Amino acid sequence: MPVMTYREALRAAMVAEMDRDESVVMLGEDIGVYGGTHLITDGLLDRFGPKRIIDTPIAEGGFTGAAIGMAMMGLRPIVEMMTWNFSFLAADQIIQNAAKLRYFSGGQVTVPLVIRGPNGGGVQLSAQHTHSLEGFYGHFPGLKVVSPVTPHDVKGMMLTAIRDPNPVIFLEAGALYGTKGEVPEGDFTVPFGQARVAREGTDVTLIAYGRQVNLVLRLADKLAADENISAEIIDLRSIRPSTSERSSSRSGRRTGRSWCRSSGGGSA
Repeated sequence: MPVMTYREALRAAMVAEMDRDESVVMLGEDIGVYGGTHLITDGLLDRFGPKRIIDTPIAEGGFTGAAIGMAMMGLRPIVEMMTWNFSFLAADQIIQNAAKLRYFSGGQVTVPLVIRGPNGGGVQLSAQHTHSLEGFYGHFPGLKVVSPVTPHDVKGMMLTAIRDPNPVIFLEAGALYGTKGEVPEGDFTVPFGQARVAREGTDVTLIAYGRQVNLVLRLADKLAADENISAEIIDLRSIRPSTSERSSSRSGRRTGRSWCRSSGGGSA
């Protein structure tokens, strides 16, 4: 399989869907001419033009609301948040409208919307750019909240997200954009709600998601080298729909111990 960076795999998924489906459009600050703050959308303006790669003003509430309306009318918008902290300005649109319109309408209206961008810290962007918001958005019914860690998963889960008829909160980590991994060629999807065994073990189960998975894998290496402890690592992948019950419970019963590492820290 070809090796790609997380950034390349993410871009490849969005390009593939824009090639396949003309209803897929993108909105966000600096995503067109500038190519995105993290260069995720570099080159897409030349490829798809300004009607599908839409540079927006610095107005998260405005362009998120516009994207919700576009989704209600049959398009499939992808909104880039330059950083997930900026989504606070669009929280009313996301929580009160995008998440609830299908319920309010008795299923007559769907909102096939993806809101994506870097979430959490690790890239020295100061306190107002480094909140981890998976716990916040994960509390609201109507939103699907996912946090892929590998290039394989970021491509497969982005394809799933764009095709989903519901709004998806797609949480990336800036510290992962340059990481590399194998990514299958062609069309493949990674379903939401299915955890991944990132490493098999017998003595303890360590549960994580997003960037924390890589940190926990390093911890497992240290446990094996220093204490002869075999740790099994569960990558939740999704916060909502929940993925922890079956995979984590089975693993915890097998090893007899479990520990969860969230973006903000650890909990027993």
